[in-house]
Amino acid sequence: MLKKFLCFVVCCLVIISPALAELKVDIVAGASEPISVAVQKFETIGDVNKKDAAMIRSVVENDLKTTGLFRIVSHDALPEYVKMGDMPNFKLWSAIKAQVLVQATLSADAGKYKLEFYVWDVPGAEQIEAQSLVASRKSARRLAHIMADAIYERLTGEIGYFDTQIVFIAETGPVSNRVKRMAIMDQDGYGMRYLSDDKTFVMSPHFSPNMQTIVFLSYRDDDPMVWTLDLETGEQRRLGHFGGMNFAPRFSPDGSKIALSLVKNGITHIYEYDTESKQLRQLTFGNSLNTSPSYSPDGKKLAFNSDRSGRQQIHVLDLDTGNEQRITYGAGRYATPAWSPDGQFIAFTKMADDTFYIGIMDARGRNEKILAGGWYMEAPSWAPGSRRVVYYETEKAVDGIERISHIRSVDITGQNVYDIDLPENVNGVEPTWSPRVQ
Repeated sequence: MLKKFLCFVVCCLVIISPALAELKVDIVAGASEPISVAVQKFETIGDVNKKDAAMIRSVVENDLKTTGLFRIVSHDALPEYVKMGDMPNFKLWSAIKAQVLVQATLSADAGKYKLEFYVWDVPGAEQIEAQSLVASRKSARRLAHIMADAIYERLTGEIGYFDTQIVFIAETGPVSNRVKRMAIMDQDGYGMRYLSDDKTFVMSPHFSPNMQTIVFLSYRDDDPMVWTLDLETGEQRRLGHFGGMNFAPRFSPDGSKIALSLVKNGITHIYEYDTESKQLRQLTFGNSLNTSPSYSPDGKKLAFNSDRSGRQQIHVLDLDTGNEQRITYGAGRYATPAWSPDGQFIAFTKMADDTFYIGIMDARGRNEKILAGGWYMEAPSWAPGSRRVVYYETEKAVDGIERISHIRSVDITGQNVYDIDLPENVNGVEPTWSPRVQ
């Protein structure tokens, strides 16, 4: 399905000027003042739907705004209209305190859209980015996300995450009779659609590295087992017959293996399933409960939570040597580790003092930082680039009001919390962020 989108990127011109350093955002520390970005009205050429041009502009602005790193200049404040190929009057743009100017042209030909855009460093009076994108008309929204990624990457030096998706469990109905269906949407909440029916209870969906497969827990026929869903064909397959309840599946970085928890004789251990040989290998041992595996990005280590120390804590297993090391020692219980794509951090859920927290720490368990806290929150998952985490938060029911679950994302500074809009009466839990759409 994803590969059917006709979309490719052609770099027409990239000029990196010395002035770029003045604009670059320190995304780790968080920007004290957002960079002001002016996106002028798109030129249109040929049989272009004007609504598509306006939509692309709006989506680009919204993508940048939700990071908290950029301020979008009001359209009413724009001092001039600069045609593509003309030099902006930088004094006019400086007068409204715009630091970045974005121009774009959308043209139509043979059922396709071509989007060309320039990015200008206003203080440096230099063009710092120029690209040309081509896609089918139905992929116009993806053009916007790809354009926003290019601007974000040029101004931050980090990997963009706007052209991505989130798979999650959509809950509907009263708390006493919740229907749980697997659903997928763009990272900004657009285009939500269901991937499973309302008859089978499902949990814990996760993408394969190439985004063609989702692995998840299904209670089909009241038998909790791990299944896979092919996004291209819609086909669902049971992973295997392992002789016990299995859950919490995660793909390895190369997609060749799936780590999962398996209950045998009342004891829960982590196993690794080879998708080619169909062989199952036990990774943890003893009498403790071991679950929530997460591979390091190089595939050499596995983070998981275990109660072997008497309290639920996060451990790391070296897959080559079999050596294990406990890495969390703070007050409370730790769970659901999630290794960042760059390998620097592990996100986690923490439970302490009757409060749930989402936090991050380095790969050794040091420098713990709490990003969010509340009555109930869980399931952190990383955006590409390792600078933003998605999770879900459930509000405590008050005065007979049903409990509501939100999907939110936050950056690693603990700032710029963003609520992802879901359809009315849909609650979102267990979100997982995709890799970059291919």
